[in-house]
Amino acid sequence: MTGIGLRFPHHDALLAAPAPVGWLEIHPENYFGGGRPRHCLERLSERYPLSLHGVGLSLGSAEGPDSAHLEKLRKLIDRFRPILVSEHVAWTAQGGIHLNDLLPLPYTAEALETLVANIDRTQDVLGRHILIENPSSYLSFTRSEMPEWDFIAAAVARSGCGLLLDLNNLYVSARNLGFDPDTYLAAMPGDAIGEIHLAGHAVRHIEAVELRIDDHGSAVDEAVWSLYRQLVRRIGPRPTLIEWDSRIPPLATLVGEAAKADAILAELAAEARHAAQ
Repeated sequence: MTGIGLRFPHHDALLAAPAPVGWLEIHPENYFGGGRPRHCLERLSERYPLSLHGVGLSLGSAEGPDSAHLEKLRKLIDRFRPILVSEHVAWTAQGGIHLNDLLPLPYTAEALETLVANIDRTQDVLGRHILIENPSSYLSFTRSEMPEWDFIAAAVARSGCGLLLDLNNLYVSARNLGFDPDTYLAAMPGDAIGEIHLAGHAVRHIEAVELRIDDHGSAVDEAVWSLYRQLVRRIGPRPTLIEWDSRIPPLATLVGEAAKADAILAELAAEARHAAQ
């Protein structure tokens, strides 16, 4: 079954009555401390498998992941034994200051070396493989030496990590930067894809320019559902997650989006069985 991102407004509803979802994904940074959030997570972990989706390791930073942050993450993994652990291809910290954003990388050989080294260190400390997530993009660097899809595929191949393929991010980036999402999908190593993210995005118009913004504040766009069908037809089913981080709706809305993904997976499984007959 499809999972949903666990957000604070839904703690009580999930504790009060089980929801028909397969698993919960958390931002581990929200649970490094104690208090009620950690207490709720302890109880929910008895009912649902967990996935940890980090936002603070700064895998793209020349400084590399903060040792204290890595240790907190390792302890959380040891406690909850998550089914998946993932992080973003981005940098989020500099000089000990953590920034509230996922900042982009230039796609250069130098940046690739840095990213791979940081993934290697993270996997060594955690004692397990992680997944890296493709970013949502609003600009491209003139310094970039390769397209994003080649950069991501090379990082996966060289580090041995897995890939969290965020189809909303892919679609947002394709519309903003003008590349073909099919080209991106074709370049992704199917065997390395360990998780798929689905989310909604906003559309803004700045003068004559249309900008897609990855705000995770609405239902999944039909174009993203189409990419999902296309990907699953090619690689088969993968753990799938519905993200919704702003303008958070009632829990039932997230459950409904997860049910759509489950229905697509069931439909494509039946299609594959029929084709094999």
